Parts: sequence; C-alpha cells; structure tokens
Amino acid sequence: MDDLERRVSALEAALARLAPPDRPAAGGEGLDLWLVDALRERHPGGAVAFGGSVGVGKGEASWQWTSDAESLREADWSSAAGVLDALAHPVRLRLLQRVLNGTVSTADLALDDALGTTGQLHHHLRALVAAGWLQSVGRGTWAIPAPRVVPLLVVVSAGLAR
Repeated sequence: MDDLERRVSALEAALARLAPPDRPAAGGEGLDLWLVDALRERHPGGAVAFGGSVGVGKGEASWQWTSDAESLREADWSSAAGVLDALAHPVRLRLLQRVLNGTVSTADLALDDALGTTGQLHHHLRALVAAGWLQSVGRGTWAIPAPRVVPLLVVVSAGLAR
C-alpha cells in the first residue's frame, strides 16, 4: 500500500507540473514549458520528443524518443500507416487498454462483450501483433512490449488532447 501511495503521489506531482489539459501550451504564456526549454537548448533547429515512465505489472516501462524537426518533416510518413491503422479501431484500443491494465489472457479478454466474438477478438489480436503493439508471452497470454507502452500512451494522449 505504501508503494501505491508513493506512486500516486509521484504521478500527482508530475501532473501538477504539466499544462492543464484545457489550456494549450502553445505560446507558453504563464506555463512552465520545461520540456520545450530543454529541447530548444539541445536542438536549436527544432525537435520533437516524447517519453515517459509507467508502472506496468511489477515493473516499469521507461522510454524516450527525440527527432529533429526537419528529419521528421522529411520522413516517409506513409511508413507509419500500418502501425497507426492498427490503433484506429475502438475495439483494438479497448483491447490494448485491458491488457495494459492487467487482463492478459485470451479467455479473460473474451469475457468482455465489447471485444466481440472469439473470432473477432482473435482478428484484433492478430492485427495488433502484426503492428507490434501486442505480443504473445505464452499460450493465450498477451502483453504490450515494454518499448511500446509509452508510445501507445503518447498516441492515446494525443487523441484525447483537444
């Protein structure tokens, strides 16, 4: 219980440092843009970065990625279509959320009527495995690969940000 309280306190402290979700960080007026300031210092020509540290099961997934803005603008964006397409379905997002939150067996996932029939569930599992968002870790057991946890949460966060 102490560990859980410590983690919640750490998350609350981290959230307090971020811009409120209803106030865009663009312009930065009155906001502590510590990440943007660090990027400007390291990449004067502009850059994009994301990362995070997330408790997963009994461990932690920590990950970060940075790209200079010019390289990102010039990259072949179509190569990301398959990876993003796998996420572009509400059932697949729910499936990933369930796995991330600890429902990891096919049998337990099949109990969730929102995930469809067993056949539909397996169809979605295959699509997520093919895109690298999910992996089999044993017969009928699933996990989100550690290097994909933070990127998944970033994509979902971007979709929720308005």
